[in-house]
Amino acid sequence: MLRQIEGSRAVAEAVALCRPEVICAYPISPQTHIVEALSALVKSGELAPCEFVNVESEFAAMSVGIGASAAGARTYTATASQGLLYMAEALYNASGLGLPIVMTVANRAIGAPINIWNDHSDTMSQRDSGWIQLYAENNQEALDLHVQAFRIAEELSVPVMVCMDGFVLTHAYERVDMPAQEQVDAFLPPYEPRQVLDPDDPVSIGAMVGPEAFTEVRYLAHACQTRALDLIPEVAADFEAVFGRRAGGLLGTYRTEDAETVVVALGSVLGTVKDVVDERREAGVRIGAVGLTAFRPFPRRALAEALKEARTVVVLERALAVGVGGIVTADVRAALPAGRADSCHTVIAGLGGRPVTKKSLHRLFADAAAGRLDELTFLDLDQELVDRELRRTSKRRRSGPRAENILRDLATRGR
Repeated sequence: MLRQIEGSRAVAEAVALCRPEVICAYPISPQTHIVEALSALVKSGELAPCEFVNVESEFAAMSVGIGASAAGARTYTATASQGLLYMAEALYNASGLGLPIVMTVANRAIGAPINIWNDHSDTMSQRDSGWIQLYAENNQEALDLHVQAFRIAEELSVPVMVCMDGFVLTHAYERVDMPAQEQVDAFLPPYEPRQVLDPDDPVSIGAMVGPEAFTEVRYLAHACQTRALDLIPEVAADFEAVFGRRAGGLLGTYRTEDAETVVVALGSVLGTVKDVVDERREAGVRIGAVGLTAFRPFPRRALAEALKEARTVVVLERALAVGVGGIVTADVRAALPAGRADSCHTVIAGLGGRPVTKKSLHRLFADAAAGRLDELTFLDLDQELVDRELRRTSKRRRSGPRAENILRDLATRGR
């Protein structure tokens, strides 16, 4: 059924259709609307049987999720930004125990300085935590990925994050096709846990493992997640058969068939990228885009196939590895044939919610086609502000906090 609905509400209703039995959550912007809507559905009896557990922190939310999943319940939670960092220890426990928890992360920047707007710093920081990470381009895909996430998690017995851009998607009203309960039931079978805590058959989980077996345990976790490279496309194909639309998969290509320049990106920025690709195509420029849906596990072979004809690769990243540059770029370069690393350029864009505009992308892609891009570029960086602060810190040891200095310089500019 087509509905005009807020992204958070669409995700909440999609999760409810998956019949979770335990939802544990602590509110943090911009994911709050999701868990608020789910709590209302539980309270009204529309989502039953389901227990909604209010907790005192994000660490507690994941800890309750671990206990619920280990006891055999289909489990869901959601968080963002600092909240994801607060539950970091428990994230590793959930994946290490092989618990199929599904979690929405409403992507938001990490402080300091405090910033509530969107970028991918939070989930990128947890890329090695053992969770599958799926990134949504729009609210329809966010809805669809949650339905697929429960099936992927439960077939592999691994936890899955569905990452959707905070505010850009969570608070945006879009038209989505909301599935019927019968469709979701046909696609997602009842939860049958691979392992369950049973008082009548007690076991220990997460017990001490010494050097004699730890490598093997970690290898099995790696092997289990790499199986997702085959399973994710299979689940996407089954989803299309049931729901009549494509969603998910490892990645999506856009006008790459003869592209000399290919842009690689994740999340909602892909909509703007595709618009600019269309406009440059109309001007005769051979350019295309690849949208990564799965970032963990990383679809190296699928990406290599998508990029095999590209002369220049531009990786548009909404997070920064301080002191290095690109995060996604490292994996993209590993997918390229030997000797092609120099053709891959990192562009840091949209940090802390800064708009990624068509005008800026046109200029960026023109520079890429002309061979003018450096290895690392910060899109729309205000070099004057940066240089002023660098001069200040070089002259005065007690130069004050950088963020506040930058804001004061902005306020006085032009006076």
